[in-house]
Amino acid sequence: MIEPRIDTDRHGSEFKSESVASIRVHPRSSVAHFRWVICALLFFAATINYIDRQVIGILKTTIHDEIGWSEVDYSWVVFAFQAAYAIGLLGIGRLIDRIGTRKGFSLAIIFWSAAAMAHALAHTVLGFGAARFFLGLGEAGNFPAAIKTVAEWFPKKERALATGIFNSGTNIGALVTPLVVPMITLAWGWRAAFIATGAIGFIWLVAWLLLYRRPEDHPSLSKAELDYIQSDPPDPVVNIPWGRLLPHRQTWAFSVAKFMTDPIWWVYLFWLPDFLHKRHGLSLKDFGPPLVVVYLMADIGSIGGGWLSSSLIKRGWTINAGRKLAMLICAIAVVPIVFAAQTSNLWVAVLLIGLAAAAHQGWSCNLFTTTSDMFPRRAVGSVVGIGGMAGAVGGMMIARLVGEILERTGSYVPIFIIAASTYLVALLLFHLLSPKLDPANL
Repeated sequence: MIEPRIDTDRHGSEFKSESVASIRVHPRSSVAHFRWVICALLFFAATINYIDRQVIGILKTTIHDEIGWSEVDYSWVVFAFQAAYAIGLLGIGRLIDRIGTRKGFSLAIIFWSAAAMAHALAHTVLGFGAARFFLGLGEAGNFPAAIKTVAEWFPKKERALATGIFNSGTNIGALVTPLVVPMITLAWGWRAAFIATGAIGFIWLVAWLLLYRRPEDHPSLSKAELDYIQSDPPDPVVNIPWGRLLPHRQTWAFSVAKFMTDPIWWVYLFWLPDFLHKRHGLSLKDFGPPLVVVYLMADIGSIGGGWLSSSLIKRGWTINAGRKLAMLICAIAVVPIVFAAQTSNLWVAVLLIGLAAAAHQGWSCNLFTTTSDMFPRRAVGSVVGIGGMAGAVGGMMIARLVGEILERTGSYVPIFIIAASTYLVALLLFHLLSPKLDPANL
C-alpha cells in the first residue's frame, strides 16, 4: 500500500495527496473536480453558439413574410454561413494552437456575438447573407477551442464524456431558442430577438476571462488533480504545420466523417421548423414543444454517447473498439428517420427526428474525441479545424441541395433518405482509413 504524502499547494497550504501511481489506480477517491468547472464553461459556450446560429431557422417564415425570400434565396443565406464557417475553420484551429485557448476563444465569441446582433440591421437577402457570413467566421472558433481545452484539461479516458457534456450545450441552445425567440419576437419583433440573443456571448466572455487558465498555471487546481489530468504519457512540444497533418490517413478519416455527417445536423438546425410548418401546419408560436422534445433527446444522446465509449474503455475495451462500437450504435439509430417525412402523425415524426438527432450527437462527441486519440494535444486544434472545414463544405453542398429539392418537389422524403444512410457509410470509410485509431506518426 502506498502511503499518502504531505504536499503544499500553490498558496503554501498543506494537504494530503497520493503518489501519481496511486492516483491512476484510485482517481475518484483522491482527485478534485475543478476540471468539470472548465467543462461547464465549454457547455455554456456551445449553448450560446447554437442559440445564435439557430435563431434564423426559427424566424425563417416570419422573415419570409417581410422580405419575401424563396427557398433558393434562403438556401443561399445558409450557404453564406457555411462558406464562412469553412473559411474560418481553415485557419482558426491553427490560430488557437498558436495563441492558446484563452485568447482564441475570447476573440471568437466577441466576433460571433457582434455578428449575431448585426442581423437586426439586415433588410434584404444580401444583408442577411453578409450577417450570416460574419457569424460563420466567428463561430468557427468554438469547437476547435473547446476540443483543445478538453485535451488540455482531461485524461484520455474522460475526454469522450467531457466532450459529450459540453457538446450537449448545442442541444440546450437548440432547445432554448424555440422557447425564447418566439416570445421576444411576438413582444418586440424579430430584430429584437437577434439583439437579445447575440448579447449573451459578452456575459460568457467575462466568466471565461475570470476562470480560465491552463491547468499547470491555474491557482485553483490541486496538485492531485493536475497529476490526474497529466497522467497520460506526455506529448512532445513541437510546432506541427498543416503540411505534416494533411498526408496522414487519420486526418482524412476524421475529415471524411465530418464532411458526410455534419450536413445532416445543419438540415435539422435550419430546416426543421420549416418541415414542421409545411408538413404539420405549425406556426411560430407552436414550434416550441416539438423542437424542445427533439433537442432534449439530442442532449441525452450527446451525453449518453460520450458515456458509452468512456464506460467501455474503463471496463477494459480498447479505445478503438469502444469508440467505434458507440459510433456504430449511433449510426444504426439514425436509420428510422427515413419514415419521418411520410407519417401524418406529428409526434411520431418528432420522436423519429429526435432519435436521429440524439444519435447524431452521440456520434459527434465520439468522432470529435478520436482527434485526441490519434493526435498530440498540440495538433488537436488544427485537426479539428481541418475536419470542421470539411464538415462546413459538406454543409454548403447540402444547403444548396435541400433548397433545390424543396423548390422543385416540396418534399422532405429525399432529404430524410439521405440522412438515414449517411452515417453507416461514413463509419465504414472512417474505419477503412483508421482501422485501429493508431496515433499519427508526426
